[in-house]
Amino acid sequence: MVSCDISKNMSDNFLDMLVFVRVVQAGSLTGAARELNFSLTVISRKLSRLEERLGVRLINRTTRSLALTDEGARFYDRCVQILAEIDDAETEASSGRDTAIGTLKVTSTFAFGIRWIAPLLSEFQEMHPGLLVHLDTDDSLTNIVEGGYDLAIRFGALADSSLVARQIAPNRRVICAAPAYLDRRGRPETIEDLTRHEVIAFGEPPNNHWTFADGRSANVMGRLTTNNGELAHRWALSGAGLVLKSIWDVHDDIESGKLEIVLPGFDLAAAPIHVVFPHSRLAAAKVRLCIEFLASSLKSANSVLQL
Repeated sequence: MVSCDISKNMSDNFLDMLVFVRVVQAGSLTGAARELNFSLTVISRKLSRLEERLGVRLINRTTRSLALTDEGARFYDRCVQILAEIDDAETEASSGRDTAIGTLKVTSTFAFGIRWIAPLLSEFQEMHPGLLVHLDTDDSLTNIVEGGYDLAIRFGALADSSLVARQIAPNRRVICAAPAYLDRRGRPETIEDLTRHEVIAFGEPPNNHWTFADGRSANVMGRLTTNNGELAHRWALSGAGLVLKSIWDVHDDIESGKLEIVLPGFDLAAAPIHVVFPHSRLAAAKVRLCIEFLASSLKSANSVLQL
């Protein structure tokens, strides 16, 4: 009941403010009544109520003229500004249904964010000049709501059901290593062979349990672990051991021969790429259009990642 009273008071106060501005602009109570389609009695009563609530006289009224008091002139300027801002906000919200405007805040893993998401967001921003884009890259699991993010790019299974998720790209994962390491330690031929190799694990906590599409798995160990997937990638390039990486991250190095796929006949469990966002962002055009753009762009890019 209290909230209803507050809402009614705010509505009444806003209407009184609007009436006051229209009276000043029309130059008479009669003109304001005609413009707002109110009776002259209603206009007079609302203006009197406003002055009574504020405790000051806003307009000196005679039968022939109206004149703003000093307090009325100052209040009028503020009211005009407030009403203009409300009008701008409504216009922006309405146009935002079909146009990406405002600020778009995105978070992604470090390597994928830099290599793929950053260039795509730059292109998306050029398509929508009224949009400001902010990208954070972090391999830890960021709290989207607390961080105020519109979108998050995530890999694999999603545990938080309070968020909306949409798969935007497949994600083949591969075990790979530098040829120099494999020449030195041998090339694994079975899943069990993985447990006898140096493994570079990353994540929070580091992923030491590698699962395959057929349900088999290997508990691997290594002397190098990190929370940063890009650092794990660099260690693998240096010949430090095996690493499990997304094909999105290592495709170019495999193509050039800097890395070699291990156990190419064994598919790892799927970990598709999702875009995740709070329910509150669902209707925003900037979110909807960005998701559509990322999904379309990554679909095209995925076609060239097949090895």
